[in-house]
Amino acid sequence: MTAVICTREMLRTTIAILRRGGERRHERVVLWLSTAAARTPASIIEVYEPEQITEIDYFKLPPASMQALMDHLRSTRRRIVAQIHTHPGRAYHSEVDAEWAIIRHVGALSLVLPHFAATTTPENFLTEVMTYEYSRAGGWDHCSNSGLDARLTVTT
Repeated sequence: MTAVICTREMLRTTIAILRRGGERRHERVVLWLSTAAARTPASIIEVYEPEQITEIDYFKLPPASMQALMDHLRSTRRRIVAQIHTHPGRAYHSEVDAEWAIIRHVGALSLVLPHFAATTTPENFLTEVMTYEYSRAGGWDHCSNSGLDARLTVTT
């Protein structure tokens, strides 16, 4: 199980970036980065916005963007803990999301927000977001946002 700690400020930054895509009626993705050392829980220390190609119902990173991301991770000694993106309607991890997933290591998290994050705030983030974890079986399993199995903790 992957556990993540995120501050309200990181949530504000994440939501603001995702809403910029929503203003154009496009999905958008950001990545939450932590230190390269694997720790649980992992503290989010950077919200990374990669260059991306987007439309109303998908996002993808072109090869140059993936290379820039890898260079950034290497130079800052960070790792991707989660990818967070929006959907135009309800939040769920779609087949297209699985196909274009940026991260696919066991324990990786994929968080999906509905309605281009238009109504999402740091206060209601855990209510609106759908959280999925990449499993040993090679699929994305839905996870609870509350209780002992919660993957995400929000701090002040």
